[in-house]
Amino acid sequence: MCNPVRFDGKDFLEKLEGKKIMFIGDSVSLNHYESLLCLLLAAVPDARITTQTSNSTNTVTFEDHGVSISVFQTHYLVDIEQEQIGRVLKLESIKDGNTWKDMDVLVFNTWLWWYRRGPKQPWDYVQEGQSILKDMDRMVAFQKGLTTWAKWVDSDVDTSKTTVIFQGISPFHYHGEEWDEPGTTNCGKETEPVSGSTYPGGSPLALQVVEDVLSTIKKPVHLLNITTLSQLRKDGHPSSYNGFKGMDCTHWCVAGVPDTWNELLYTAITS
Repeated sequence: MCNPVRFDGKDFLEKLEGKKIMFIGDSVSLNHYESLLCLLLAAVPDARITTQTSNSTNTVTFEDHGVSISVFQTHYLVDIEQEQIGRVLKLESIKDGNTWKDMDVLVFNTWLWWYRRGPKQPWDYVQEGQSILKDMDRMVAFQKGLTTWAKWVDSDVDTSKTTVIFQGISPFHYHGEEWDEPGTTNCGKETEPVSGSTYPGGSPLALQVVEDVLSTIKKPVHLLNITTLSQLRKDGHPSSYNGFKGMDCTHWCVAGVPDTWNELLYTAITS
């Protein structure tokens, strides 16, 4: 049984005195980052903070403790480069790793964009080795990209000083048959969690890919396994109450589900 320590923002800042924390991933990482900042500012409302934005990174520093918390936006962890033929997703390249590896705590996430197609797909070709393809089975591509990240952790990250955490797959709720409500096409009218502790739709295949790839890493990497607990919270999304006025059953309300993720994160990095 998992018994996370209740989140204590003051203790978090004291134990991480002088440390640099970075969330690396897509908008789900931003969700996670925003939740942590809200929890900390609720605990120390008079904290002296500074903010900095540069390229793909936003950073908030709690000056009294020298704790910086950043979010680095990358949809795939691996690179997308503009070439003559168009935008190329490079499954074997992680140039941004030079920015990440000097942090004290790294919290990675990726999956949300791997299955995107059409106008929302931010690449035109995918490259593996010398082969450039118009497309690839997306689960296979995800596994290959994640394997490149895993090799980068083993070769480039000094885990004696840097704690590496990978967030499990964050689920979405657009298919009611997954929670025994066939015909439901979004989370808009959901007001209660799924009852019990088992999600009827089972684990997403992407989580198995994550677990398989993590098992190949020689260095210590902690899986922040948020998938099942988040699947049960079909009521936890912004639904139509969000900035872009569409139906959002992908991201999470703050305060809400990501606060629980941060309780697990707090336990993982302070215990």
